[in-house]
Amino acid sequence: MKNETIGTRIRKRRKELRLTQVSLGTKVGVKGGAISQWEDDKTNPKGDNLLSLAKALQCAPEYILYGEDSPSNVEPAAADTKLVPILSYVQAGEWTAESTIRDLEGNIEYLQTNLELSDAAFTLIIKGRSMEPDFSEGDAVVIDPNVYPLPGDFVVAKNGEEEALFKKYRPRGIIDGQEVFELVPLNDDYPTLRSDSVPIRIVGTMMEHRKYRRRR
Repeated sequence: MKNETIGTRIRKRRKELRLTQVSLGTKVGVKGGAISQWEDDKTNPKGDNLLSLAKALQCAPEYILYGEDSPSNVEPAAADTKLVPILSYVQAGEWTAESTIRDLEGNIEYLQTNLELSDAAFTLIIKGRSMEPDFSEGDAVVIDPNVYPLPGDFVVAKNGEEEALFKKYRPRGIIDGQEVFELVPLNDDYPTLRSDSVPIRIVGTMMEHRKYRRRR
């Protein structure tokens, strides 16, 4: 519907679920006055409040933000569904185990999963060919910075460049008192990196891989 605002959609969905502003506020974890402010378009829900609101209204965050034309507008959010923000390679390189959705600004897209993940978990969309054939460009991987990698796990890491890397983790033991590991591509045309040759910081470990079929 044209001329719908964020507040209009919140009010419409709340009434469809027969919730009062107070009861919706309780579900979201805010006071009823905050719901009134949102519905009147005086303020907009953001970050964790947006995720909690979408869960309470049983819809995708994109529906609240963008309306019926959103590609995932009214998919119900199951009780055990976690909405994981999709980061760019630059954002992923700056991410830490203490980062959360509240650290992001602007329009945020999400991936839904039922995995048990930390609040710092994020999604990365694969680009490039260094991890072919197992990972193709456009695939999505869910990363949790609070999970330490085991040998053979896939990780997102930062090596001093502007963007993050997605590679296979291969420990090489303790050398001169320091843990040494390699970041290994699956495509032999790309180089392996060693932590004793370049400074590397592990950002997080892959918990889920969504492989998407590309149309030709």
